[in-house]
Amino acid sequence: MTTHRRRLARLLASVEMARAYTTCALLSVFGSFAITAFTSATTMNTIVAVLCVIGAAILVVRREELSPLRVAPSTLLAFLAWTLASAFWSTAQSPSLKAWSALAGYALIAVVIGHIRDTLQTVRALGDALRVLLVASLIAEMMSGILLDLPFRFLGIQGNIAHGGPVQGLFGTRNMLGFIAVVAVITFVVEWRSQSLSAALAIPSIGLAGFLALFSASPTVLVLAAAVGVASVALVMVRQAPVARRAPLQWSIGAVVVVGLIAAYLLRHRIIAVLDAGSDFNTRVQLWTTLSQYTVQRPVQGWGWFGLWDADAYPFNSINYFTNDHHGSALNAFFDTLLQVGAGGMLLFALLGGVALVRSWLVASVRRSVVYAWTPLVLVTLAVDSLFESFTLIDAGWFLLVLCALRAGQSRSWRENIDAAQTSSTPTLPGR
Repeated sequence: MTTHRRRLARLLASVEMARAYTTCALLSVFGSFAITAFTSATTMNTIVAVLCVIGAAILVVRREELSPLRVAPSTLLAFLAWTLASAFWSTAQSPSLKAWSALAGYALIAVVIGHIRDTLQTVRALGDALRVLLVASLIAEMMSGILLDLPFRFLGIQGNIAHGGPVQGLFGTRNMLGFIAVVAVITFVVEWRSQSLSAALAIPSIGLAGFLALFSASPTVLVLAAAVGVASVALVMVRQAPVARRAPLQWSIGAVVVVGLIAAYLLRHRIIAVLDAGSDFNTRVQLWTTLSQYTVQRPVQGWGWFGLWDADAYPFNSINYFTNDHHGSALNAFFDTLLQVGAGGMLLFALLGGVALVRSWLVASVRRSVVYAWTPLVLVTLAVDSLFESFTLIDAGWFLLVLCALRAGQSRSWRENIDAAQTSSTPTLPGR
């Protein structure tokens, strides 16, 4: 029995297991919609549960490599605790607990990957997973829209690729495909610039992601691409600036961002007209206006955590009734957290992403390797997308947020100083 346990422990602690676990987890997380469509939600939940069990076992076996203070960001733990507590005042406790289990499950998978793979290894694994899923999405769209001329309704594919879109691929909606495509472009470029991927594969990968982003016809893609582009230019400027000038430059960039946000708000109607997104924006405004009437009733604690809306639970059924629609989310991650877990939950959610963005940006500003730029650029994508969708609260979006927050905390955290102090204060025994 002891021999079998040792073999199992060696297997769980091996590099091969870390690589296989990461690949399976990424394909499952980012392909969750397709897995559910081809099988069932029960199958997807089982996959997540198995990944959590294996991941927890890996962390236990590798416990000597981990610092208890740095297993997970404190903001993540606080947000998970608040969302769990919300189940006790939820209008439907059982669905709330199930939704929280999914939230905690995806978070655990991200934490495991964050500890068993470094940033470059994670980027390479994610790049491979996204290439597979994007190629499969293109094949599915071509079969539906060109070869068979038949919609694949169980996947939500309408077969519009021959007409220039919109296309959804294996991700359910055009906006989700656009979001994944932007994350893929960031990942592929970082792979290429870090010399972990040859140009012969990187350039076609970037082209594929760009093609699907364009054919998704998602109005948010242009906004995401512009935000990532501006952030990339700003990060390059900071990285190339002399050390003495970096701090003033950082503050200047922060001021420009604030001014830009104010200008975007003031010119929002003109921007919407340019993006031809008037109908989408009007739908959101109507939804947010109706939603605000429910947030004021429970401003601090919210109505309970559900993640994706439960169509039969209050207040979601009431909101959909008054908007005469079938919304599955608030189409804004911040409004969703405000509705479900109140101002307290929204503050913790904003802190989780905001602290991670600041930390990762500062790390990317001083580290030489371009791979450190992946974390802040993905966080910028998540932050901007959260203004138009609630992807950051579920599945792949939530997974990316937790993974990036963990990465940022590993490189720049108050825990790092505590660990260093404990290490330096440990007495050295004679003869060592």
